[in-house]
Amino acid sequence: MAYKLVNADEVEAQRGIFKALTRLLGVEAFGINMVELAPGAAGLEHDHAGDRQEEVYVPLRGRGSLRVDGEVLDLEPGVIAFVSPESTRQLVASSEQGFTFVAVGGARP
Repeated sequence: MAYKLVNADEVEAQRGIFKALTRLLGVEAFGINMVELAPGAAGLEHDHAGDRQEEVYVPLRGRGSLRVDGEVLDLEPGVIAFVSPESTRQLVASSEQGFTFVAVGGARP
């Protein structure tokens, strides 16, 4: 297969915010998900020390805060963030329109 298209608007969101795209796209080398946070909502605080997964966050709409090991970073479209596996992270919507982003992750070799 050379390519596959998925319309994220047609993907059912888990817990109302999390759209798993990896299997739908047929991706095998990394994971990819879209998250849509309502205004003021927060994603799950977590790390990936156990599975050694690096993550990149790509904002699509709105503004958000990325809390990494106690530091707060502002995210908006055009500002892309990388977080290493051992760091604790949480994303929070900080704009009136909420915050939509894509998370791409893969385990370190």
